[in-house]
Amino acid sequence: MSQCAYCNEETKLCFAEVPICPKCTSEREAKRKPARTQTEIHSVLKDELALATEQAVEATEAFLKVTTEIPSGLPHPDSTQRIHNASHDMSQARERMALAHKRLYDYLTNGIAPDDLKRSG
Repeated sequence: MSQCAYCNEETKLCFAEVPICPKCTSEREAKRKPARTQTEIHSVLKDELALATEQAVEATEAFLKVTTEIPSGLPHPDSTQRIHNASHDMSQARERMALAHKRLYDYLTNGIAPDDLKRSG
């Protein structure tokens, strides 16, 4: 099981390879309105990338903090689990950042708007 990218609840559900729980999916869909212009699409994609980048930086800082707290000897089992958890969180955050970057890149270079941002109707 993975942790929801928004509320950290355990979930099996993924959207665009990003773990998200049903509750957060419903909330996001209720808030999200289809983008109507190229400017809006561009703005949404830039905001998504900025947020994902910020989360990746925070996860990296948390990982570094955990790894620097361990003395030069062998880590205790709890420390090993903390390192594993921080590494997993950092990996997930980097994957979300890479996905956000790809979505923006595809839009800017090829004009491909993600399906969730296209005008409906």
